Amino acid sequence: MNPPITRLIVSALALACSLLQAAEPARVLIVVGPSNHPPGTHEVAAGGRLLKCCVESMANVPGVKADVVYAWPGKALRDAASTVVFIGDAFPPNRFPDVKRNLADLNEMMKRGCGIVCVHYATGLWGQDVTADGAHPLLGWLGGYFGNNTCLHHPGIARVYPAATITPAAAQHPISRGWKEFTLHDEPYINSYFGRDGNRLASNVTALATSMLPPEAPQREIVAWCVARGDGGRGFGIVMPHFYRNWANDDLRCFILNGIVWSAKLEVPVEGVQTRLPDLKDFKPALVEPTNAPVRPSGTKS
Repeated sequence: MNPPITRLIVSALALACSLLQAAEPARVLIVVGPSNHPPGTHEVAAGGRLLKCCVESMANVPGVKADVVYAWPGKALRDAASTVVFIGDAFPPNRFPDVKRNLADLNEMMKRGCGIVCVHYATGLWGQDVTADGAHPLLGWLGGYFGNNTCLHHPGIARVYPAATITPAAAQHPISRGWKEFTLHDEPYINSYFGRDGNRLASNVTALATSMLPPEAPQREIVAWCVARGDGGRGFGIVMPHFYRNWANDDLRCFILNGIVWSAKLEVPVEGVQTRLPDLKDFKPALVEPTNAPVRPSGTKS
């Protein structure tokens, strides 16, 4: 075959492949870890199904696809993911079998610039997961984490508050678009860990929301944050919701979906991500408490 024609064909095929890749929709991989919390709290399986529905029905960010898995995902799903969302009782890669393999797989995803999102207790690590000084890859991937009370280097505090007010802390950040200050009966973790430099945020980490907690001795606590990583990837952590019913809160839901969209390197709309939440019962939780349920006593369990 004539060499110029061959080169033309090769170039045309390369362009076609490039256009096909560009046309592929962003994919959100939702990984649901184990949970032993009582009905109405965490509800991680239902929460994963709910997130898939919300991601695929975003009115102003159309065309995004989501996959939900309840075990460690295979290579095809990992390779296709624009971002990975974790939900479960503590960081799921450390709760599934073969932790070393899981973290190595996740490291490969992070190295190629995949996003990562951790919701509520999925931001959490146990003392057995970290070194004595708190080192764990999640610190770099996510920008911080919640250390439960077995993390001797920096134990966080898990407590249910009758009324925790969540205040935006970075008005100009894309994740802050479209939602306003809100108050929840929930369990926003406090005293999360951001590193050995006096627990100060790294220069590439942004505090997105704070809350004045605990009420008897209030301090401005960071309850959501994000990181722009050196590998080109992005991470978003938020320490709510504990109660499944709080997915019905429009501001919280917008906040979380904004974080997922941003972590996938998509444009967050000026008005924030817009969704119409279906009935929470549709996702088969063990229990859906009414949003005006009686306030439970404060506790210390995660």
